[in-house]
Amino acid sequence: MFDRILDPTGLSVRPAGAASDARRLPSLAGARVGLLDNTKQNAALLLAEIGELMASRYGAVVTIRRTKEMFALPVDEPLLSEMKAACDVVVVGVGDCGSCSASAVADGITFEREGIPAAVICSDAFAVTARAMAEVHGDADFDFLMTPHPVAVLNPEQVAVRAGELLDVVVARVSEEGR
Repeated sequence: MFDRILDPTGLSVRPAGAASDARRLPSLAGARVGLLDNTKQNAALLLAEIGELMASRYGAVVTIRRTKEMFALPVDEPLLSEMKAACDVVVVGVGDCGSCSASAVADGITFEREGIPAAVICSDAFAVTARAMAEVHGDADFDFLMTPHPVAVLNPEQVAVRAGELLDVVVARVSEEGR
């Protein structure tokens, strides 16, 4: 049935290497923003709301919205290449369970190593899992963003409020604005 074994750390796909942060943008005005939805409930809505806020308040342009095939798998090379070509910054989310939090952090580290500043959003219930994945990838200090758990059960109005609460930390994570 399955013809391969997946390493949940993603290391068989992308070797860890030295930790590094991509250079933060001085401003988001005109910056190309990519949104990477991991298929978790409310992830697409939360990312869309954050993208709209980045556009209206900071002049960013959401250029690409993509959804991973499965929340627990690392971002694949074709998607990574597509987003790298179309984005100046990427917002990844939502880590709202153990495996998706770990995968989101791994994806954020991958984008950072490719030179793309990444804001990774995880719910606070899975901080330990997210931190463990950062350590496995050789970047124990990777700065992922926390939001109260759960995200999946929020209604659209609550998602909009949550996006507003996250906006400043997302912006500060990928740019010099708001620091």
